[in-house]
Amino acid sequence: MKLQSILLPYGLFLGPMAGYSDHAMRQMCRKMGAEMTVTEMVSAKAICFGDSKTSLLSRVFFDETPTALQLFGHECDILSEATRKVEGGEAGYARPSAIDINMGCPMKKIISGGDGGALMKSPLQIEALVKAVALSTSLPVTVKIRAGWDEDHINATECAKAAESGGAQMVCVHGRTVKQVYSGKANWAVIGAVKGAVSIPVVGNGDILSGEDALRMKQETGCDGIMVARGAIGNPFLFREIHAALAGEPYTPPTITERVETALSQLRQACLETSEHHAIPASRGQIAAYVFGLRGAADVRRRVNCAKTYAEVEDILLGFARQSSEEN
Repeated sequence: MKLQSILLPYGLFLGPMAGYSDHAMRQMCRKMGAEMTVTEMVSAKAICFGDSKTSLLSRVFFDETPTALQLFGHECDILSEATRKVEGGEAGYARPSAIDINMGCPMKKIISGGDGGALMKSPLQIEALVKAVALSTSLPVTVKIRAGWDEDHINATECAKAAESGGAQMVCVHGRTVKQVYSGKANWAVIGAVKGAVSIPVVGNGDILSGEDALRMKQETGCDGIMVARGAIGNPFLFREIHAALAGEPYTPPTITERVETALSQLRQACLETSEHHAIPASRGQIAAYVFGLRGAADVRRRVNCAKTYAEVEDILLGFARQSSEEN
C-alpha cells in the first residue's frame, strides 16, 4: 500500500493511546471520518516472546482498516523479528496497513528501557532501527517522534531525516518534547520545520481539539496530515468537525442523545470483544468524556464508576439523555 493514497483527501489519523485506542474506539472514529487509525503501542519484545495479551493488542480488524500496527523497542533484531511475526496478521483478522515505530512515548517505564522517546537522543539509532524494520517487511514503515528530548535539545528535524534515510515512508511529529509529556503547548513550528526538511509525508500532532485547530495547523505548518489523539477520547465527532472545517462546510455538533448512543455503541463493541468484567472498568474514562461539560455529568460519572454491567451503564446514560431532553 502506498501511504500517499491514505493522505487523501485530508490525512486524518487517530493516534495510538495506551488504554484508550482499542478496536472499539478505532472503529467508531473510522465511522466518524478518521482516514487511518493506529493500534495501541505494542511491545516488540513481547510479540517475540509470544505473550497472549500482546497478541490481542496487535489485532487489526477488517472494519477499521487502513490501520497501522505500532511497535516499540530499541533493538534492531527484536523489532525486525516482531515485524515479521505480525506482517501477515492473525488468522481471521486483517493485515496491518503499515508498521509504525514509536520513538516519542514519554512514559518513564518506556524511556527507562531505552524505548519510545529515549530514541530521540540518538538519530543514528533511529536510522538503524528503521532500516532494519524496512528490510524485514513489505509493508510501509512509519515513525512517530516528538519535538526533541527537552527544550535544550529540539532535534525533530534531525531525527526525521534519519528516519527517512532508514526507509521510513512517513513521519508523525508531536510538537511537545519528551520531557514535557503532555504539559504546556505543542510547538507547531517544529512540525513545519520537519515538513521543510524531508521529502516524505509529515503528519502533525498535538493540541488538535477542534476543526479550527486542524485548519490552523495545516495552514501554519504545511503538514500533509493531522493526527488526533486525546481530543478524540469521548469525542469521535471531532473527525466530522475537522472534515467540515477543512472542506469549508458548516458543522453541527452532536446532540446529547447522539453522544449517549455513540458511547453505548462503543461500549457494546468493547464488551463483545472482551467481557463486561474487563470492558466496563476500562471504558469508564471514555464514557465520562462523552458527557463531559454537560449538566449532570458529574453524577453520571459517579454512577458509571459503580456500574458493573452493560445494562447498568445503559440505564444510567439513557436516563441522563431523557432527562436532558425534557429539560431542554
